[in-house]
Amino acid sequence: MSYINNKKMPLVVIFGRTNVGKSTLFNCLTEKRQALVADQEGVTRDSNIGQVSWGGKTFDLIDTGGIIDLKYLTGKKDKTEDVESKVQKQALEYLNKANLILFMVDNKTGLLPQDKQMALFLKKNLPKKQQKKIILTANKVDSPKQRAKTAEFHKLSMGEPIPVSASSGSGTGDLLDIIIKNLKIKSTSDIRHPTSDIRHPVNVCIIGKPNVGKSSLINSILGYERVIVSAAPHTTREPQDTKIEYNNQIINLIDTAGINRKGAKTDGLEKYGIEKSLSALNKADIALLILDINKNITHQDAKLVEEIFDRKKSLIIVANKWDLIEERDTKRYTKYIYAQFPFAHFAPIQFTSALTGEKTKKVLDLVLEIKEQRGKKLGDSQLNKFLVKIVKRHKPAKAKGTKHPRIYELKQTRSDPPKFELRIGPKDTLHFSYVRFIENRLREQYGFMGTPLTTRITKGRVVHGMHDESVARNA
Repeated sequence: MSYINNKKMPLVVIFGRTNVGKSTLFNCLTEKRQALVADQEGVTRDSNIGQVSWGGKTFDLIDTGGIIDLKYLTGKKDKTEDVESKVQKQALEYLNKANLILFMVDNKTGLLPQDKQMALFLKKNLPKKQQKKIILTANKVDSPKQRAKTAEFHKLSMGEPIPVSASSGSGTGDLLDIIIKNLKIKSTSDIRHPTSDIRHPVNVCIIGKPNVGKSSLINSILGYERVIVSAAPHTTREPQDTKIEYNNQIINLIDTAGINRKGAKTDGLEKYGIEKSLSALNKADIALLILDINKNITHQDAKLVEEIFDRKKSLIIVANKWDLIEERDTKRYTKYIYAQFPFAHFAPIQFTSALTGEKTKKVLDLVLEIKEQRGKKLGDSQLNKFLVKIVKRHKPAKAKGTKHPRIYELKQTRSDPPKFELRIGPKDTLHFSYVRFIENRLREQYGFMGTPLTTRITKGRVVHGMHDESVARNA
């Protein structure tokens, strides 16, 4: 396995104190609403990573968490495991890797002592060669009259400030021209990066209640702290994409904000983070539902499984924190999990410990196996032979009336996700339990592990109704 970190791709890092508009600029340049934006300090926790293309050239862009206390970077502050210290530590790591740094200041508030301290920090701690790669960027210059105010930033002795308005996009084109010129990118065509890779990534959404170990699982798979981990709930606010290559397949891991039973009533950033988590689920192929196996499964976990199946996403149940269990009886715990999710017996369960790394790579093996089965396409003749076999085994059950219905045809209409169509007689009805019987036999013979099946019933050319496993479990 390898993490796709675009070593050949130039890296540009946005750096500055809190609330100067770093995330707004990131969203503007990447043309995505990836980073969470709010009028309060410390909103960005995990660093956002995106790609920017301009003038036929491409580079990676990182939006770091706002620097609240410079002592975190200088090492003068006592090392702690709180969220803010980890945010600052991650920002420092990206600064050291950067090919170019956008040092961002706020033109509306003007030059502050913290800006001066950060400028001095960059001069003292970065190599002289790298100091030449700093672009002073004055944000919130929303009108020509405000440009004159940028002159006070000359006191930082970091060159001419580039005026921009991240909220409106004004001046960002000039900024991009300067970035490309400083990076000296020759040709994007010679650089391999995920967005140009002909292999389509498997999108995997990592979902679960707060503090069950979602971010820890990603960090364990990668072998380093890509996302901030803390015992405090809602540490992750924005869905974080991380692309890895595993067994010659690109997998896009999406870490999401924790979803709890009070999510609908949650105010502020946490509520918006939960909304983005469900939005990220819509874009995924497979969902990893992370459970804290050391705690009881709740109704909220069951609701998350329903959310996953309602969106026709494949499911892997990850029983995390397995290291905390004294008597490791996988059969007993498997039986317990399926008892809580009676409609998800086709979803595999993987017991892991993100803390120790135990069997976290097995999750990736399951991802590839499910992706293959999710895309499986069965031929018409194959399904007709299958249909003859199961009808002999168990006659079709009627929904109403006295006559047994006749099934004329079973065919697969699409894959990824798989959908099937059953054609019955024009006056026939078919009981939903028989459709579920067919789907279960399909699983027995052809797999479709972890993936919900959808079966539509037609009467000749008239659509009679639609059945899927979410209907079966609600009946």
